[in-house]
Amino acid sequence: MHARMPKNFILDQRIERASDAIETGAAAYRGRWAEACCPLIPGGVERFDHVHLDLGCGKGAYIAAMAQRHPDTLFIGMDSEPVCVVHAAQLVLDLGLKNALVIPGDAANLAGIFAPGELSSISINFPTPHPKRRHARLRVTTAEHLDGYRPLIAEGGMLTLRTDSLPLYEYSLPQFKAIGWEVVCATHDDRTAHPEQPITEYEQRLTEQGATVHAVYARPASKPATPEQIQSALDMPQSLIDYLPEDLFAEGYIPYGMSYAVDNLRNRRQHLAARQNA
Repeated sequence: MHARMPKNFILDQRIERASDAIETGAAAYRGRWAEACCPLIPGGVERFDHVHLDLGCGKGAYIAAMAQRHPDTLFIGMDSEPVCVVHAAQLVLDLGLKNALVIPGDAANLAGIFAPGELSSISINFPTPHPKRRHARLRVTTAEHLDGYRPLIAEGGMLTLRTDSLPLYEYSLPQFKAIGWEVVCATHDDRTAHPEQPITEYEQRLTEQGATVHAVYARPASKPATPEQIQSALDMPQSLIDYLPEDLFAEGYIPYGMSYAVDNLRNRRQHLAARQNA
């Protein structure tokens, strides 16, 4: 999902204005984020206790809320959309946060930015589902992507997926399991299961439309995935159409990217029922 460029939004000017909270040379901090980004406060601590990555941070509401709650943790938002990077960085500056920043990029760059075991946790909130089979490799919850995150997460650390898309959840959960991750919690109602999670404007808008938040909380496997494990994940259905519920979201919220498929399947069922009743 691409962020829209607001009217009268001059990207270069906004990047310059928010540059104090944007780190474009992120690779230079690999292995020393906790120390290098700790505020220079007289008598203060020398490093953050934890480093948290919010992958696909959007406009930064999640990292901003979490940074306010947990001053001992450095929250890093990453997004590939320049407009989102600018909005997130500006929010960090507006709130005067000293334990949050934003870096441009995506999941493919993580190993060059973070050292093994450097991240205490990773959050993935409402990622683009990429529903078509040919785009499946772009999903941030494929077994291959998960195996790439694994060495970056410290022992005992957690990765959290939160999504409004039931098909993406149903696709993702077996991906975690196929490569041996420990699923600590899998829920179709994360707001009830984890009420402490910040409610961002984006989530609020979705829930007002009837969405529920599906979530997976998982700890990485102790060893890299084997070729056989990766292949078993690839052998699973790759189109999210295959994970649509039987009732096709009857009367309910249809997640982003699935409306066309749902309408097509509903029409097919109606035509088939009409033929059978003719």
